[in-house]
Amino acid sequence: MKFKTYFFNHKFFIKITFFVLLISFCHLKSQRTLTVGGTNWTVTIPSITEAGSNYTGTYESASNQILLAASVPLLLGSGKVSVHYQANPTWNSNLILRARRTGNGTTSCLTCSITGGTTYITVPLTTDVELFRIQAIVALASYTNIPVQIGLSGVSVTIPATTYNSSVVFTISAL
Repeated sequence: MKFKTYFFNHKFFIKITFFVLLISFCHLKSQRTLTVGGTNWTVTIPSITEAGSNYTGTYESASNQILLAASVPLLLGSGKVSVHYQANPTWNSNLILRARRTGNGTTSCLTCSITGGTTYITVPLTTDVELFRIQAIVALASYTNIPVQIGLSGVSVTIPATTYNSSVVFTISAL
């Protein structure tokens, strides 16, 4: 009695091995990357010279204070860049940080797009909020020098006078 099994068939083994390698390769290539550059921003608050006055309350960094480089995987890949802040070590909850994307940066991908984030969004403490999205259609979407501007509001004479610091944290993930 003769019977044939596909499990031990040489062609079947090669096909299975090919698909396992293909899936592994796709997983490795699907990594999203994000690099953050730029400089620290020190807000210069003018002195109050008249009794009963308050600060203007809103301040903005340079339009390219932070420069991001981001990439998402091939073939219909996408990613979202999110932001939050961490007190470092002291922050007053009346101070409000905001962020926006002021440009697209540069890319050589003609079928890729970057959307959202061109108006200020409030940056929350420790919880990520989406700033913008990147979409790749038929090629690796790789952007460099994506400019981000930071805004600060809520500055008031009612906030205790001291030095406040925070770190703005950017992440990239799947949609």
